[in-house]
Amino acid sequence: MSQANAFMKDMTHTQAWRAVCARQDLVLNSGVVALVGNVQVALFYIACISGTPQLFAVDNRDPVSGANVIGRGLVGSLAGDLVIASPLYKQHYRLEDGTCLEDPSLKLRTWPVRLNGEVVEVGVG
Repeated sequence: MSQANAFMKDMTHTQAWRAVCARQDLVLNSGVVALVGNVQVALFYIACISGTPQLFAVDNRDPVSGANVIGRGLVGSLAGDLVIASPLYKQHYRLEDGTCLEDPSLKLRTWPVRLNGEVVEVGVG
């Protein structure tokens, strides 16, 4: 097992999960926002070619404006990356890792997220 795979396996076993909403609360190809502790997390449920939607969780706070608006951004694809465009200043952030395509010094925090049956859970550990 590679070092990266060992780390991911260990992370999965020690990860604490918090239920934040039901799958029916998600809007396909759009964002919804959940409160996780005292942090707003934007959840994106994205249709994929494989037919199984992918789930992403990123900070709802726009790093440029400081406003909690990322969950209202437009979902798209740029250079093969799934992105969310900030609704205020239009920076594009990769849903996979939160990196801004226009300015790599900007980043959205990301969280592990999963469907556990019909419940959406965010990793908090």
